[in-house]
Amino acid sequence: MTTEANPESVTPESLALLRAAGYTRISLGMQSASPGVLAILDRKHSAGRATAAALEAREAGFEHVNLDLIYGTPGERVEDFAASLEQVVAAGVDHVSAYALIVEDGTRLAARMRRGELAYPSDDVAADRYLAAEAALDAAGLSWYEVSNWARDDEARCRHNLLYWTGADWWGLGPGAHSHVGGVRWWNVKHPSAYAKRLAEGASPGLAREVLTVDEAHMEDVMLRLRLASGLPLAVLDAAGRAGAERARTDGLLDAEAYATGRAVRHPAGAVARPTRSCATCCPERARRPGPGRRWTGPAGGAAARLT
Repeated sequence: MTTEANPESVTPESLALLRAAGYTRISLGMQSASPGVLAILDRKHSAGRATAAALEAREAGFEHVNLDLIYGTPGERVEDFAASLEQVVAAGVDHVSAYALIVEDGTRLAARMRRGELAYPSDDVAADRYLAAEAALDAAGLSWYEVSNWARDDEARCRHNLLYWTGADWWGLGPGAHSHVGGVRWWNVKHPSAYAKRLAEGASPGLAREVLTVDEAHMEDVMLRLRLASGLPLAVLDAAGRAGAERARTDGLLDAEAYATGRAVRHPAGAVARPTRSCATCCPERARRPGPGRRWTGPAGGAAARLT
């Protein structure tokens, strides 16, 4: 069972309580080792707090620990991201997630960019950062199994994320959490106080729901499975999809050997192809997240727990 937390919100004592309650995996939002980048992202923890919290989680008995990174923040230098990767590796975690920055409407960061105070994220910079992450993490013994996720071994892979990416069922608990059961996807109210109020009143915290059509479900399945190292069988594609796959193979975006065996598997170069801003991607919380795994994580409203 997984819980998510901001590094400044946990202590050795609280981590011990979480472990005693049955949580076996924790994901910590490190984002960066650069104080300047953390300030731009409006994060509250110090540059070294995330890796310290990861070590505390291990000492508390957590079997699996993940650190989240965000790259491509305006003002982030090559050496800033290199330092972030070095700290992650030194922390000895068995899972790392790294997402390119996306700026969401209504955030303070978006307002600063509209005013010209900060530059918008660069796709080319994001591609360079991704290649740097792949090189550093691979050298440290972590292998990518999804475009934006690396694990020490199969046991360290994030099982609840794999449920998202393979269209399985899951329940999400907490403010803003998403769930999917029997083809119905729904999500909770985002604000912690609204979530708590609904629970106190005995009401459902659900905000909205959707049921995908057959075509929509197929499109999502193809896009999400292409993010996985295992890819997907070419046989599930229609004629237009097969034609697109052939073009991708010709362009070097799909692995030629896997293609010859009847599977569409992303070539490493495919992870840094220029992303489109309308592409749906991995997480149901970001059902329309673009690029190789773009995410902006502002101050979290609360932790979410998921069965894995």
